[in-house]
Amino acid sequence: MEVVKESEPNTTTMRKALLVINCIILSIGNCAGPLMMRLYFIHGGKRVWFSSWLETGGWPIILFPIACAHFYRSRTQPSSENKLFFMKPHLFIAAAVIGILTGLDDYLYAYGVARLPVSTSSLIIASQLAFTAGFAFVLVKQKFTSYSINAVFLLTIGSGVLAMHTSSDRPANESNREYVLGFLMTVGASALYGFILPLVELTYKKAKQEISYALVMEIQMVMCLFATGVCTIGMLVNNDFKVIPREAREYELGETKYYIVAICSAMIWQCFFLGAIGVIFCASSLLSGIIIAVLLPVTEILAVIFYNESFHAEKGVALALSLWGFLSYFYGEIKQSKENKPALETEMASVPNRQESV
Repeated sequence: MEVVKESEPNTTTMRKALLVINCIILSIGNCAGPLMMRLYFIHGGKRVWFSSWLETGGWPIILFPIACAHFYRSRTQPSSENKLFFMKPHLFIAAAVIGILTGLDDYLYAYGVARLPVSTSSLIIASQLAFTAGFAFVLVKQKFTSYSINAVFLLTIGSGVLAMHTSSDRPANESNREYVLGFLMTVGASALYGFILPLVELTYKKAKQEISYALVMEIQMVMCLFATGVCTIGMLVNNDFKVIPREAREYELGETKYYIVAICSAMIWQCFFLGAIGVIFCASSLLSGIIIAVLLPVTEILAVIFYNESFHAEKGVALALSLWGFLSYFYGEIKQSKENKPALETEMASVPNRQESV
């Protein structure tokens, strides 16, 4: 039974390390993704379907870590069954359905970013946390503690504080109708992705096979593949493929930088999606939603630095509330893990005694 005692802490340590890595990946994608998308629009880009396509069009990148994981398994476990892909048909179908929903969400979000400043669209997306919490409670029976409830409340209030100055952020060359439509589209994107995150967690729970991180990457690839398929259909209907070469030539930063922005955007958004489902794998959809929400003020500050967007006192208050909510959640997690640890040690210690009695 000593093996069990040693492997349990090792597994926990590895899971925590994987959680930290995915949090970092998610942070990069969540902060840089909206900035890259806005960079495309403010310098002459106008194709919303193309911009939404870039959110998931970088899915072939995932093939590289999947191949690396396959190579590692073939070296360390030569005698075991070692396939490149482990996904079973029912899990593939579930990932495909989520991918189609993600494609629709990509379009809603890209439309909002095309019409709204980064600061405004980001604060609306923060409302996603409330949707995530509600759907997580319904779909996966998410258990809430006083600390997690406090975190959701503070982060929601923080986004509400930011909303106090949205009217002054409307671009001068944009009509009120376009601004309102962009606002509603972004709210729709927030609600839909708030549903997608718990749906991914539910897929993990209902999968009739062991969920490893290699399988998580496969799910990510299939989701992005089908999301890209949805956006590709939209591009074909909208004749985006015919217009892109001309748009690149007329881009304010130059044709070369147009394609650099597109490629970098596709790569960065992969960080967001992989980090989001990775955090769900290591923890929960609620934590994934909390990290996305807590990074809102960081995106706000970066938008102020790079795009000279205004920074009101309300944004400083929102930053403080977000950090408070973030610390509240993790304090609750640390406290709960300390409470569970003695019970786990007692249970493990009782196993040898029961075997001796047998």
